[in-house]
Amino acid sequence: MAHFQRSMRRWCRRKAREEDGTATIPFVIFLPFFLILMISSLDMGLLMIRHVMLERGLDMAVRGLRLGYFDGISHQNFKRIVCNGAGLIPNCMNVMAIELRPIDTTSWVPLSTGATCVDRADTSSDINALTTFKTGGGGEVMLIRACVKFDPMFPMTGLGFHLPKDNTGAYSLVSATAFVNEPKLGS
Repeated sequence: MAHFQRSMRRWCRRKAREEDGTATIPFVIFLPFFLILMISSLDMGLLMIRHVMLERGLDMAVRGLRLGYFDGISHQNFKRIVCNGAGLIPNCMNVMAIELRPIDTTSWVPLSTGATCVDRADTSSDINALTTFKTGGGGEVMLIRACVKFDPMFPMTGLGFHLPKDNTGAYSLVSATAFVNEPKLGS
């Protein structure tokens, strides 16, 4: 038994002096940071692409609205035009809310609330009833805001963990623009 203990001690001392596998320790320490960085980069890239496409779709639709091509258009039809221009927004018609209202140029009172977004938790509410959609008259200054809800790709790590989310785990992308309606012919 004493011989076994001595050989075991020698073997342990020999292994303690070896330097094989020392590169594994920094790898194990830094791997989670690099994985979180890569995952956050993917989330941020997708977030930016979706926001750019939302801006593009809204700008294209607002141009037609500003020039009077969509006189008397409904909320749903305008939303469909924005969704067609945006392209990369999945389930666009159900996750987007658009608010269009005139701005009072005499008092320049700021808007009292943030953009109205779809409440995915409340399936009974009609978002069209909650949003203001008034196309306005010729020469009137208009504000339009679009809000879209998305789920992060990786909600429990990196950027997905730190994004402000609603009670369903979705984050909001808001795009806003202001424009002046072209005056109507003959006015």
